[in-house]
Amino acid sequence: MPTIVVRTQVKDILKESEYKVENMSADFMDKLDEKVHAVILEAAKRAKENGRRTVMSKDL
Repeated sequence: MPTIVVRTQVKDILKESEYKVENMSADFMDKLDEKVHAVILEAAKRAKENGRRTVMSKDL
């Protein structure tokens, strides 16, 4: 499975959050990619079930 989420962008989100977290464990990005992948596939399934070939925000 290809990498979906960009590490530098995730680090920026963490730094800019109210929590000021700056570091990630080595396995964090792998797990995050897995979750994002699952969300994308679930949205595609929902779009297909609704007779669409376009994934929309409402599929999330």
